[in-house]
Parts: sequence; structure tokens; C-alpha cells
Amino acid sequence: MELTFTKGAGKVDRLVIVTAAGAQPVIDCPKQGIIPHDMVHFAVESEVAACGFLGGIAAGGDSGYGAGIDDPHHRAVERLVETVQAEAWGGAPVDDADFRALYHVTCDARGDAPLDVHAATLAAIRARLTDLTARWAAVPVGGSLVLRMVLRMA
Repeated sequence: MELTFTKGAGKVDRLVIVTAAGAQPVIDCPKQGIIPHDMVHFAVESEVAACGFLGGIAAGGDSGYGAGIDDPHHRAVERLVETVQAEAWGGAPVDDADFRALYHVTCDARGDAPLDVHAATLAAIRARLTDLTARWAAVPVGGSLVLRMVLRMA
């Protein structure tokens, strides 16, 4: 699957996803001060063996806001993405045990079962996020960053 993020001049960036079924509808990504939310999905879903938002699209699912809402794996991945994103907004990694505790609280608050996130997986997600942050910062307005995703679903 290929994801093309284009940096916008205004309040949104854009994402075009091409799957085996072809190009999907363009997704607006509201700017949030760090990399786009769906790029955080890329960082997380590239490292975990669970189907999330992007995995659902690759499997032929909807790319709309509520995509995967009925799937427990999608929801667990979304909670992990939210926790990773919150850590990125904080500017520095927290202790792994504190991260997992926050992830569990986030899942509990929404009635979702958390994934088992091992230290090596968390380190890989953080390394990927660091790389993507640097690469995205180097993209000029109007420029694009193309990412290729190989899904690691169990």
C-alpha cells in the first residue's frame, strides 16, 4: 500500500492512499503541530501485528472517519495511536511502564481491550516516529512524502 502525504499551506495536509484496489478518496489531515494523525497510524501499524485504520483500508475497507469502529482490533490500535500521539505532543518519550499505563487507561475509558505492547515494539514505534518527524519537517509546503506500507497483521 502506498501513502502520499502532501503538506498544505493552510490548516490541513492531504493523504492519498493507493491499495491493490486503486486510489482511495483523498483524506484531509488537520494540522496538529506534529506529523499528521494518519502518519502516526503508519508508524504504529507498521510495527504491530493488529489490523487498524490503514490495515482496514488495505483490506478493502472504508477510509471514512468511523472506519473500523465495530472492530475491536481497530479500536485497540486507535487507542495506541492516540497514546503515541499524546507522547509526541509532550515532546519526549515517557518511561515504558508509564506509557503502557496511559495506554491501558485510554483503552479502559473507551471499553477497549489493549494490545500487548512489548518494549521492543514500543522502541520500534518511537524510532519510526522520530524518523517520520524529521522527514516531514524537511518537506516544503506543497511537497509530498511517499510511504510504502507492508502490513504485519497476525
